[in-house]
Amino acid sequence: MASQIHQALKQMGTIVLGKDQQIKLALTCLFCEGHLLIEDLPGMGKTTLAHTIAQTLGLSYNRIQFTSDLLPSDLIGINLFDRNKSEFTFHKGPLFSQIVLGDEINRATPKAQSALLEAMEERQITVEGTTYPLPRPFFVIATQNPTEQSGTFLLPESQMDRFFMRLHLGYPPEEAERELLMGVDRKHLLKQLKPIMGTEVLQEHQTQLEKVKASETLIDYIQRIVAYTRSHSGFKDGLSPRGAMALLKAAKGWAYVEGRGHVLPDDVQMVLPSVAEHRLGGSSRSEHHPLCNQILKEVSVL
Repeated sequence: MASQIHQALKQMGTIVLGKDQQIKLALTCLFCEGHLLIEDLPGMGKTTLAHTIAQTLGLSYNRIQFTSDLLPSDLIGINLFDRNKSEFTFHKGPLFSQIVLGDEINRATPKAQSALLEAMEERQITVEGTTYPLPRPFFVIATQNPTEQSGTFLLPESQMDRFFMRLHLGYPPEEAERELLMGVDRKHLLKQLKPIMGTEVLQEHQTQLEKVKASETLIDYIQRIVAYTRSHSGFKDGLSPRGAMALLKAAKGWAYVEGRGHVLPDDVQMVLPSVAEHRLGGSSRSEHHPLCNQILKEVSVL
């Protein structure tokens, strides 16, 4: 199982260059059955990362371009009258896919955003009283443009909290960018990727992750982090219980991807910025994570 994860990470790294840590965090998020928000400037590889994950894991994939005129029915589907059967038939929307890329989610109105976020939370949708389960696994990768750009709608804190992790890709290292400029177009390479896992294997990974152990000492460390965010004046709001549980699960996921059956403090520190910074109101485009760096500096491991 560990070699399979390594193989998947290696293949994804041939498409999304110079971003090994972000790729590993995205895979951790999927193993933890969470959803991922990627905030960055256009053209940074957000869409490429989503497509690469889907191709490598052998999962069905849909991309939805969010625009100001997008309607909830454009996401979930619609009932249409079938004259031959004299009844309404539900036509599924693009949300009925295992990996859904919500591209530039904050360009759509809050009403359209809420339709996606409801599906993320419930993993099902209801249309005119009938409930339709979404595929399993169901993984939403949403991208968001910087809020200072024109034509964007700010995501409220309650909606941001629905995302298990938030990532920032940033500019590629110089060597990786040179390979992009001189090499084959990544769109062509994407078509050559071979599925490595598949649905059943991925679900087995998600099940095995639950067996990763966290000691009481490790739980104490997480509780000290959570307590610090709630008591220190530098934070607008502290981490909620859901945020604390997300931090623990993400640390287990990182440990699992690293091939270990137990969590270390290093695992908590590695996932903390992705899990906590957006819940604490930190900057979306900072690679330095000032709030989480403050936590790591001030909260002792022991």
